[in-house]
Amino acid sequence: MAGDSKDRLGSKLHDVEAAREDQWARQRDTDLLEKMRERMSHTACPHCKQFLVAKTEAGVSMHVCPAGHGAWLDAAALKALHKEHK
Repeated sequence: MAGDSKDRLGSKLHDVEAAREDQWARQRDTDLLEKMRERMSHTACPHCKQFLVAKTEAGVSMHVCPAGHGAWLDAAALKALHKEHK
């Protein structure tokens, strides 16, 4: 009986450790995504080196060059545009 209790306690401790690791990983992912979003808001146009400006056009969010050299979309925005024009 003592061996069984020890095994269950070890199993519970393992479950708690796994849950903490999952929580840490989720927080780490959230932090990394926030840093990527922050970096994207300070991304420069490859042509003129001006910072891109966030813009929403026809319900689609994008980053555009203020000098008109182009627009950059994420995958979701591109799918929305493709779906709209079908």
